[in-house]
Amino acid sequence: MANLNKVMLIGNLTRDPELRYTPKGTAVAEIGMAINRVRTDEQGQRQEDTTFVDVTLWGRQAELAQQYLSKGRPVYIEGRLQMDTWEDKASGQKRSKLKVVGENMQFLGSSGGGGGARPAGGQQEGQPQGQQQAAQPQEGGGSPAASDDSDDEIPF
Repeated sequence: MANLNKVMLIGNLTRDPELRYTPKGTAVAEIGMAINRVRTDEQGQRQEDTTFVDVTLWGRQAELAQQYLSKGRPVYIEGRLQMDTWEDKASGQKRSKLKVVGENMQFLGSSGGGGGARPAGGQQEGQPQGQQQAAQPQEGGGSPAASDDSDDEIPF
């Protein structure tokens, strides 16, 4: 039987990325996203639901998120679901949390001058230098027309 674990999200950051490093020096960033869904209820009224999702990014992707993303910025994340389980030290109860491990990221919106996509964080070691540079957002002022074009594209 085939299995598939794939998540694609577009939303806004709920907080600035929190960057840390593992003992071996690998970057890890935690971001929170708010994903909105607009629907019409039975009375014809417009309703907006918000889902909050925690995302973990690894390697160069984590560093880029910390450098270029901030609270409120729109971002596209592609990744997989992962269940974290632990024992609560205070109560001794088992706890669990479903989160997303980001494998691809694209900056959206015009704040900061554009965006780029990144492959999975574990691949940065063997990538040619040109791929790493192409993935970084352009700094400075890109033309407004160039920014608007990227907003209209579907990121997947």
